[in-house]
Amino acid sequence: MQRIMNSTSRRDFLRHTTAAVSVMAMGASPLLARDSVDRLPPVRRITGGPKHHWFGYYDKWQFSEDNRFVLSNQVDFEHRSPTADDVIRVGMVDTENGDEWIELGESKAWGWQQGCMLQWIPNRRHEVIWNDRQDDQYVSHILDVETNEKRTLPYPIYNVSPDGKFAITTDFARLNDRRPGYGYAGVPDKNKSVGAPEDSGLWIVDLDSGERKLIMSLAQAIEIPFEGSERLGFADDSLHWFNHLLFNTDGSRIWFLQRWTVGRGWATRAFTINPDGTDPYVLDPYGQTSHFIWRDPQHVMAWAWHPSHGNKFYLYKDRTNEVHPVGPDVMTQNGHNTYLPKSNSQWVLNDTYPDSKRLQHPYLYHIPTNRKLPLGHFPSPAEYKGEWRCDTHPRASRDGRTVCIDSPHDMGRQLYLIDVSEIIG
Repeated sequence: MQRIMNSTSRRDFLRHTTAAVSVMAMGASPLLARDSVDRLPPVRRITGGPKHHWFGYYDKWQFSEDNRFVLSNQVDFEHRSPTADDVIRVGMVDTENGDEWIELGESKAWGWQQGCMLQWIPNRRHEVIWNDRQDDQYVSHILDVETNEKRTLPYPIYNVSPDGKFAITTDFARLNDRRPGYGYAGVPDKNKSVGAPEDSGLWIVDLDSGERKLIMSLAQAIEIPFEGSERLGFADDSLHWFNHLLFNTDGSRIWFLQRWTVGRGWATRAFTINPDGTDPYVLDPYGQTSHFIWRDPQHVMAWAWHPSHGNKFYLYKDRTNEVHPVGPDVMTQNGHNTYLPKSNSQWVLNDTYPDSKRLQHPYLYHIPTNRKLPLGHFPSPAEYKGEWRCDTHPRASRDGRTVCIDSPHDMGRQLYLIDVSEIIG
């Protein structure tokens, strides 16, 4: 096991009350310690070089149930696409033992934006899951981090149901061909020239038996009438794929995005569906749905375009036409949004892409008071762009009192913890 260098213990971390002092004590860039009026919370790095560390997307459990262990990917290069031969290490950081790096395994199935889908399995206290490639097949590993018992399923996964029994997944070979950074190298898309294949789509995977069932194919999706702008409709040469899949909070519905080529770009419509493939519903037909999160079993908050307010965050009620903007004058930019755990959906955790000064701004938004509270201003060097950009992708601990981000402002991309306990009270 590799000891990660850090000068601040967890106990000291929790004592800090001023961001400027704690950030400067870490040796981080002075740019992070902007105007103290911001009342920025304390931040500390929990990984370090020469290896690079990151977690990726924001809609999975990174923290263990007791909030002690923080999952991470590890790689020894940056600034290029992964090849089939590139292997990353997967592990976890023990935040109560000097931020020790504990290696769990490796993966040959990964991308810069979502890693290898490494995540804790809900309701299975000590089990984690991640994707890998064995020969010409994508698989997933389930590991008990206490006993080191490991088993391999014959299929990759995307998102796990809240009861920990099932996963939803899609075609990672096709995804890599259509959206580099999200799919995996190593297995060619056998339907590369087929617009909407019948054997590619969404599958449910049983995490106990390893069995997989196709619940919606791309061919089925295009049979559902398109009701958005005519200029975004399906052309004969459009190529379709599915991306961004997420169970709702009780596992009864799944949200996913159908995307297809339009000229040199693509359009999007947002679906919900039952886990058995019944009752598909187009929740957003307007072609520009982006990041999203379920608030509860019936409501999804997503960045999208809607004729009522244009590009904003909206709260959609599933299987209805009810749509309401969320923080339209405060959360004015697209970001990676979640609801803070244990906050009764009153706090939104979000971020921004690099601004004109290449600063990224994770923040909390308090819905009842319409307040936006910054968590830091993190420089993103110019070489972090396109497929290998490093978004902060803020992710909360199970108790909602700590936030973890990926940031490249010091020693390459690394993991940072932000103590938000003073903000949320």
